Amino acid sequence: YQRRVHGDFSLKMPGVTVKVVAAEKFVPAFAEFLKRTGKVQVPKWVDVVKTGTHKELGPYNPDWFYVRMASVAHHIYLRKGVGLGALTKVYGGRRRNGVRPSHSNLGSGSVARHAVKCLESIKILEKGATGGRQISKTGRRDLDRIAGQVNQA
Repeated sequence: YQRRVHGDFSLKMPGVTVKVVAAEKFVPAFAEFLKRTGKVQVPKWVDVVKTGTHKELGPYNPDWFYVRMASVAHHIYLRKGVGLGALTKVYGGRRRNGVRPSHSNLGSGSVARHAVKCLESIKILEKGATGGRQISKTGRRDLDRIAGQVNQA
């Protein structure tokens, strides 16, 4: 990419963004960043809650809430204006009804709401003008920086 600056041409290298890095590499790295910073107040109930009514058990990973927050941030980075209803749909699953046919089921709204609240409290997310949530400027900077570190590794 070339950019004209007052008659000169300066070479501008394309930066690495979250869109370039694979989600399965980015999400654990960002979850580790969230855990390492220590700014996030994790709810007390994370060790006893299920992530949806279609689940039998809670998550096995003790740091699952950090992973969920990182996944929410990644999802909203790729598609801004996402609300809580869309997040419950994304993290939903198949409800198995025994001998009856299976149906889709929504994920936990409380988990989605608390993940979004925690991301807003550390200035990763902000409310969008048309509704839903979007990535803030500082959040975009942090996510792109971590994506660059993941891409180099």
